[in-house]
Amino acid sequence: MNEFSSKFYDFFKKEIIFFTSLILAIISCFFVRPSLDYLNYINWDTIVLLFVIMLIVEILKNLSIFEILVRKLLVKVKNTRGLVLFLVFTCFFSSIFITNDVSLIIFVPFAILALKKLDRFDLIVFTVSMQTIAANVGCMVLPIGAPHNIVMYTVSKIPFESFFLLLLPYVIVSVVFLLVLALFVPNDKIILPKLSEVEVNRENFFKRVFKGIDYYLLLTFIALFVLIGNLENIPFFNALFTRWIVGNEVLIGIVSSQVISNVPAAMLLSGFSSNYEAIIIGINIGGFGTLIASMANLISYKILVREHGEFKIRYFAIFTVLNVILVVILLGVYIFM
Repeated sequence: MNEFSSKFYDFFKKEIIFFTSLILAIISCFFVRPSLDYLNYINWDTIVLLFVIMLIVEILKNLSIFEILVRKLLVKVKNTRGLVLFLVFTCFFSSIFITNDVSLIIFVPFAILALKKLDRFDLIVFTVSMQTIAANVGCMVLPIGAPHNIVMYTVSKIPFESFFLLLLPYVIVSVVFLLVLALFVPNDKIILPKLSEVEVNRENFFKRVFKGIDYYLLLTFIALFVLIGNLENIPFFNALFTRWIVGNEVLIGIVSSQVISNVPAAMLLSGFSSNYEAIIIGINIGGFGTLIASMANLISYKILVREHGEFKIRYFAIFTVLNVILVVILLGVYIFM
């Protein structure tokens, strides 16, 4: 029994957002009688699109396409600043196509490995912090770059190019911010040791692809859709959230993302306001900030702590300071636009 409890606790910690969403959805069912109308709460376009994107990403990940390309390009890097920029913007460009979460899962361990081979442990925390920011910036370029933007793209029906142009100023400013941060990296000459060749395992390929899909993320979305749908049908909460959210979408998007992460924030705000452009801006700026503002932030943190637990406090401090500065800058961009 103790072993079962331990396994369940570990599973609960791993999927805490799913369990929290499920529990809240179940509680909301006591206030709105369960019926077939629940099916209308769920935005099936979002679920299907997210599944297809995860399927494509798993195929690319199992083929190691991006990692092979990165290793071939890495040999051209000649100094530490160039190396950090290369590792950071690898996350930026890859997150445009394979989502910010997957980009960090692949390239944060790769960055730690590259820096350890050079005996540059002093650059690991700063590099991983910048990689995480870069992945969150890159996922703003296209609406398929992160789950929160997939939600807003399917809900809002905003044209692809309009979505891109809406967030483009924030992407440009954030990229400039990353380039400025790179100036603080020493410009020491390096000779990167040869990295091992990437082996592509084709055995049980499709089994591994379908096994790698995050089905709990899909179930989390369904639970959140049910929760938001029920809240909309409870007069008290409908009036309360409408009064808070309408007219304050950007600020509420930023603040709520810091507490519940930007995916639930996107679903909550879009359930009570049709000012989708403001919501999109708010939740994307909101992805920067605390460690829980975006799932991508937690992914980097967990990878780093697993590899180097001694960097935990230092990473938390540097990551938070850099993110808070960027949030303030981007909020200023919004105010003056």
